[in-house]
Amino acid sequence: EREREREREREEREERERRERERERERDEGEREEENPKEEERWGERERERERERERERELT
Repeated sequence: EREREREREREEREERERRERERERERDEGEREEENPKEEERWGERERERERERERERELT
């Protein structure tokens, strides 16, 4: 029973994180359309860094 509860909580957390990443990506894309190509390159690097951070967090859980 506790295992099912933990699994459900984990799935809910992952879904919230997925939705937050999607909102963040959409916002960043909207901002990026207004920026110059140099900024777009920096945006890509920031996105890769965020993805690495998320991977590290997943490994810890």
